[in-house]
Amino acid sequence: MDPRRLLTFRTVAHERSFSRAARRLSLSQPSVSHQVALLETEVGTRLLVRARGGLRLTPAGSVLLDHADHLAWRLELAEQQLARLAGERRSQLQVGAFPTAMAGLVPAAVTELRRAHPEVRVLLREVTAGTLEPRLMSGEFDLALAYQDATIARREVPGARRVELLADGFLVCLPVGHRLAQTSGPIRLAELAHEPWVLPSSDGFLAESCRQAGFEPDIVAISGDPVATRGIVARGLAVGWVPGILRDDYQGVVLRPLDGPGRRRDIYALLPPGEPHPLVADMIGALRRAGGAGGTTGAAPA
Repeated sequence: MDPRRLLTFRTVAHERSFSRAARRLSLSQPSVSHQVALLETEVGTRLLVRARGGLRLTPAGSVLLDHADHLAWRLELAEQQLARLAGERRSQLQVGAFPTAMAGLVPAAVTELRRAHPEVRVLLREVTAGTLEPRLMSGEFDLALAYQDATIARREVPGARRVELLADGFLVCLPVGHRLAQTSGPIRLAELAHEPWVLPSSDGFLAESCRQAGFEPDIVAISGDPVATRGIVARGLAVGWVPGILRDDYQGVVLRPLDGPGRRRDIYALLPPGEPHPLVADMIGALRRAGGAGGTTGAAPA
């Protein structure tokens, strides 16, 4: 049974007139009459008969009208619920981000976003590289932040849209009492060849930077937590790396740039398939501005 014909019949039955139903539906009267005739052929019986004062329902028409009213009510309810969900979706933005972005870049962007949209509720969740793709594609995030070594081929997530945000450099993090902490200019990485290190991993691109400088880092701590890294360095247990996006958030330590080209990473946003959240564009703009305020270099948009 064609639901469009059923709803047309419903309008005719309530109006008791083909012409009034046609006006209400913004259709021609012949079109409305034709749809009702096709429905009667489909169900195999008359639904309406002409009588004094207008059309009258047959017993079959009365039964079918009850079902047509219920169908119309369910469709109206569906529209209301979908509209409510759309409103809720607009007022809530779900963002996934890696730990160092959660420490400064993302909160700064959210602060700006909420100044422009005070009604928005932003939900932040930490995400690792290993879980990013399935969580993004499952619809958990409206936007997720990721990064990659700037020297390798561009990484893509099939089905997702990648949007470049900024290029982030790294600074060397030293204890306040370190022998190189009082220098004013850049330092050579090789000068730290015999120091203990705190690194996010033993095989990532930051450890590889030490190897390219001619030494194997003496790794005494492995942590991707920026708070842990700062605490370890501040207490003189090791030296480490600090992303440029965190340069204004590291207190109690000394940050120094490297002499010569240093390692950089590209920070980008990933959007799941489908229509993007209405506030995604605003959030991307806020992230780019927050990244620029942190002293990093913006990358070209995708």
